[in-house]
Amino acid sequence: MRKTTVYLEDEEAEGLRRLAAESGESQAELIREGVRRLLREGTERTFHSMGKGAGSGETRPRWGADAVREKTRGRR
Repeated sequence: MRKTTVYLEDEEAEGLRRLAAESGESQAELIREGVRRLLREGTERTFHSMGKGAGSGETRPRWGADAVREKTRGRR
């Protein structure tokens, strides 16, 4: 087991203290339980740059090299 330091906001520290008192578990054990739960359940990541979102469903034409060059030069 390794020792670590965790910084909590005042409300979080107070909530943890209350929960430990009510459950009879130590604050450290509650923190370890929370970490184990997160590791077990994992986290779902959402990639906003992967084209996920509401769209019309129609495909858009790809830009050719000339069109990109003109667009970057300020021409339309």
